[in-house]
Amino acid sequence: MTGLPIPFLSDTDDTTPFPSVETAMTDPNGLLMAGANLKPERVLSAYQQGIFPWYSEGEPILWWSPNPRCIIWPEQLKISRSLRKVIKQQNVQVSHNQAFRSVVEACSEPREGSEGTWITTDMINAYCALARLGYAESIEIWEEDNLVGGLYGIVVGRAFVGESMFSRRSNASKIALVALAGSERFDMIDCQLPTEHLLSMGAVCIDRADYIKALTILARANG
Repeated sequence: MTGLPIPFLSDTDDTTPFPSVETAMTDPNGLLMAGANLKPERVLSAYQQGIFPWYSEGEPILWWSPNPRCIIWPEQLKISRSLRKVIKQQNVQVSHNQAFRSVVEACSEPREGSEGTWITTDMINAYCALARLGYAESIEIWEEDNLVGGLYGIVVGRAFVGESMFSRRSNASKIALVALAGSERFDMIDCQLPTEHLLSMGAVCIDRADYIKALTILARANG
């Protein structure tokens, strides 16, 4: 890992700033820095600059800022006719910040076709610390008393940087995304990287420079 052409910081380094996102690698797309730590101040500073941690167990912390960036403008969220029907049936309940750790832990469970997870125990603890400080939030989907879906992410002013979502019932994560977009608290939902699931719901990819401009403005806005 030390052979990579990116900065590598000690895990005790709390002061060295992140490099400019313009220096991120193109292959792999967005790799910017390695090392440092997951203290709340470091992690929050990363998100405020358009950077996020993403690594696997046993690796040093890797920090990313890909180009382009996948985002959703909440007013442009696409809700299919079938999803609208499911939402109208009201067979589930939606809550906000009622089970943050449970949502993150559910998101950390290995997915079908995957042997591991990037949401390590250290990552779970880091996001829970940010939640206690008011910088991370979750949306929960319940079926009676059972948590069946949800999402979580980091709040940067009026931008929501989505980290992960999960479903234990069909459409549960989509319902969580609809609830987030409909909260009218955020002007941009950052999806980081595109997936077919997100693109089908109106996500678009924009140039990183345009994303950073929007993030900078929204970071100063009242939540």
